[in-house]
Amino acid sequence: MLEKFKSAGFTAAQRALEGASKASANVKKRTAKTDDQYIVALDIGTEYVKALIGKVSKEDATIEVVGVGRHHQGLNDMQAGAIADIAAVVDNCDQALNEAETQAGVSVRMAIIGIAGELVKGTTTTVRVARKSPTKPLDVLEMEKIISLVQERAEKRAKQELAWELGGKSVDVRLVNSALVSIEIDGYPITNPIGFQGKDVVVQLYTAFAPLIHIGALEKTAQELDLDLLAVAAEPFAVARAVIGNNPNQNLSAILMDVGGGTTDIAVVNDGGVQGTKMFGIGGRAYTRAIERDMSVEFEQAEALKIGLSTNKITAAKRKPVEVALGKTADTWLSGIELALAEFTKLDHLPHRMFLCGGGSSLDLLMDRLQESQWYKGLPFTRKPSVHYIRPEQVAGITDTTGKVTDHTYITAMGLLRVGMDTMQFSGGSNSIRDKIDKMLSV
Repeated sequence: MLEKFKSAGFTAAQRALEGASKASANVKKRTAKTDDQYIVALDIGTEYVKALIGKVSKEDATIEVVGVGRHHQGLNDMQAGAIADIAAVVDNCDQALNEAETQAGVSVRMAIIGIAGELVKGTTTTVRVARKSPTKPLDVLEMEKIISLVQERAEKRAKQELAWELGGKSVDVRLVNSALVSIEIDGYPITNPIGFQGKDVVVQLYTAFAPLIHIGALEKTAQELDLDLLAVAAEPFAVARAVIGNNPNQNLSAILMDVGGGTTDIAVVNDGGVQGTKMFGIGGRAYTRAIERDMSVEFEQAEALKIGLSTNKITAAKRKPVEVALGKTADTWLSGIELALAEFTKLDHLPHRMFLCGGGSSLDLLMDRLQESQWYKGLPFTRKPSVHYIRPEQVAGITDTTGKVTDHTYITAMGLLRVGMDTMQFSGGSNSIRDKIDKMLSV
């Protein structure tokens, strides 16, 4: 349903991976720390690269942000959330990393990087399994087989969706994130299936797949930066992890929306489980391009006019044409949100709480349109959605000691830190039954 928003992200990433020159030789080599408590999250956005260095406490599953870095990307470095120029992106990441490491006073090797773009497919798949021996208690081995079956079906579905969007072209994909949404045995919902008897097992599993070409570009970037890539995470999933945290009783239901420079990423969370993620190629730069096109000005001037509208630093004569240009793009953006949310057909109704993050959401017009227009009328909401920004203090288990993580633009990077800690915990050799199930899902 989102074919009208299809971008050139796949081909741009392919050109980057096949034809990019070697990244700058000035990128510094990062020495391994004897202390593995530190990880760095790289949020490689269309507009900015953000680097957050976190000090991880495995004992109480918390993170302290001890270093923050940010560097602006060039106009041609990214395309709809995907890397278009590896060498340029490596240099930008290096600048952000150096700033964060200088502040933290440590050199970090272990990294988690976010992945976005329209061709990242995240969905919840439901599989019903009829057990041959209903009286036999479920064990880890049987659960592993059931989860593998769900992942195989989800991968097949992701490949089919990508082939359809790319006009029949076959695309190799890789699983980047997987999370348990719910398990039922004979209609009885449970949180830990091990040891239960029963005939029918119904598993709901969230999975996110990305084209290998996108993942390859990120792996190449990490290699050039001399980083050990702990994990690649779908960014809307990372935002959901940031908000949900590790409270097993968390029953949050909300729509989470990350508006970046090149894309809008949406995650729908129901009763603490990620129901699915959708992305489409309209972000902050689309609004700048609209002003550039309609008012015949350079991109930099259009960006200044866009920002000036929100900060009241624009002349009265220019306000009206800027508002008109932005309004047309906002209408298209709202249509994209409607199309994306309409695909969550398995939910009886959509959560009425919406939380925004990302630099693109700083444009006041977007919040105004979501709050004041009737865009939601054709969707299964039980009441008008309430719209808020995600604040850093709402991110569970992560605290900032730098004083620089002050607003909603850092939420995605904080979520990446959370996924990084999850990955570290699940690879830590724990022998508990629940941790073994979680380890099946970690990638």
